[in-house]
Amino acid sequence: MAPSATPSSEDLLLIEDVSAITRRSVGTLRWLRHQDQGPKGHRAGRRIYFRRGDVMQWLAEQERAADTSRPTA
Repeated sequence: MAPSATPSSEDLLLIEDVSAITRRSVGTLRWLRHQDQGPKGHRAGRRIYFRRGDVMQWLAEQERAADTSRPTA
């Protein structure tokens, strides 16, 4: 069976994939993960995997936090 072309929230992403989606460097993502501030990731051996849904949820939280910290006119 061919893989689905439509992204799923359950898709597993490598840190390089998350870097491309978030436009943050791999090093920054590793640092954020170390600080417990990045998207939720799961270690399997030497690799860290991220679920697409967790990454998108983290991005939405970052956007909400930025919106609430802006002063209103």
